[in-house]
Amino acid sequence: MSYRDVTVHTGNDHETESLSDSGQALGFVEEAIEVSAEEEGSRADVVLSDRLGLSRSFVQRLIKEGAVSCTLKSSMKPSYKVRSGEVLAVKIPPPRPSDIVPEPVDFSVVYEDDQIVVVNKPAGVVVHPSPGHWRGTLVHGLLHRFPDIGSINDVIRPGIVHRLDGTTSGLMVVARNSKSLISLQESFQRRKVDKIYLAMAYGRPIVEKITVNAPIGRDDKNRYRMAVIFDGKEACTDIQPLWNRSPYSFVSCKLHTGRTHQIRVHMRHLGAPLLGDSLYGFKVKKRGLPEDMLNNRVFLHAWKLTIPHPSTGVDISFRSVLPKDLIYPLREILSSKGGLH
Repeated sequence: MSYRDVTVHTGNDHETESLSDSGQALGFVEEAIEVSAEEEGSRADVVLSDRLGLSRSFVQRLIKEGAVSCTLKSSMKPSYKVRSGEVLAVKIPPPRPSDIVPEPVDFSVVYEDDQIVVVNKPAGVVVHPSPGHWRGTLVHGLLHRFPDIGSINDVIRPGIVHRLDGTTSGLMVVARNSKSLISLQESFQRRKVDKIYLAMAYGRPIVEKITVNAPIGRDDKNRYRMAVIFDGKEACTDIQPLWNRSPYSFVSCKLHTGRTHQIRVHMRHLGAPLLGDSLYGFKVKKRGLPEDMLNNRVFLHAWKLTIPHPSTGVDISFRSVLPKDLIYPLREILSSKGGLH
């Protein structure tokens, strides 16, 4: 048996979907890791590297700098042999790309050239390392398939200029060199990028096009959640109904800004939270409904992406079809067996 306890320290309370700021790194994180019986007698740097998914050189540096302590020893060396049951306390600063161990990750490549890569991210894959997700992120997979991306900049998100939530699937563009990174950052900042999502809402029927202009900021009642607040950051979303079968509405959402959880927040604001989005008010009232097919994901998919190419400035567009885990509940809703009214 083993456990991990995580504490996060960050000053970034309003991270937007577009990660174009120069300071992209997270704040430091404190982890408490209990040594298992199977790990007894192993080197401390080996155990921490394996449990955290970080390179041994990075872990060794943390130990030498005094960022690691344990219950049985006030100071330690990387070669310290750990004992079952003792707890290793680690203060982790944001790792650099060179500190992240590349590994295969499940995602497909829609397009690539020597400037950019456009990927189709499945739901369940987190974009970059974060508390509870030190391994198996999109960044790990990108560094495995495109090692050159790791040389772009000394931050935790090499080449990443925008992101998708872990429960969201669909298209993302990644820069392959510094020049392309700067160009893409400017395109996002100047709102030259078009992003359209497909979503399924539950509740208030969406029967006509709605433009939601409602500022977004951190929810005072739940700091894991964002909310529409009067002093938040500007946020604008166009919501277009594709079809409606009360209480379900299948919609497309075009973002004009890139706030954290923007579509999810604006749909909740309308009284139509996204299917499966328990964080923003969706509740399953009966078992066996289409939403049970989602397997703990949100019905939100990044469908279309249009960007000016960093080299030519010419717009290029991409589409991603709905994944199977969204097609199944969609078919159930459309079928006569879906229990619709």
